[in-house]
Amino acid sequence: MSPPLADDGRGNVLVSFERGREDAPPEGAPTPLALIALWHGPRVLLVRDRFRDAWELPGGSRESGESPREAAVRELGEETGQRADERLLFIGWARFLLAPDGRSEHGALYGGLVARPRPFEPNGEIAAVHWWDPREPPPAPAQPLDLHLARLAAPRPARRHMPQ
Repeated sequence: MSPPLADDGRGNVLVSFERGREDAPPEGAPTPLALIALWHGPRVLLVRDRFRDAWELPGGSRESGESPREAAVRELGEETGQRADERLLFIGWARFLLAPDGRSEHGALYGGLVARPRPFEPNGEIAAVHWWDPREPPPAPAQPLDLHLARLAAPRPARRHMPQ
């Protein structure tokens, strides 16, 4: 077995990441999660979750009957008030092993761009937002699994916008 891509030191591990088709989720584990890497220039949006008390990518669990893409759009809006300028780009599938029982789950990762971020209003789930440049140290405490995924979702410098 390959070494994990990232480990948070609390028993949660990012085992693998596969770029693939959005309509072909991996088999062998549920896909209850959608995460978003929203970029404003060279900075990606991180949220400070009140319950986990850590900086992480916006996102969360899918609701009944909801696609991963629908969950990503909903979670981004609910948590941050932000909306990508264009349709979110599907980046790939992340596979996690989660504490305390080592259960396996997949999460869909999406990327997007925003030219003019909207003002943030703290809410019951999210205390603050931070536009982080991955070339700089992350804010503390940060979720290492999400930071790794943010780097994987970074737009290529030569691209002016993400394709639809």
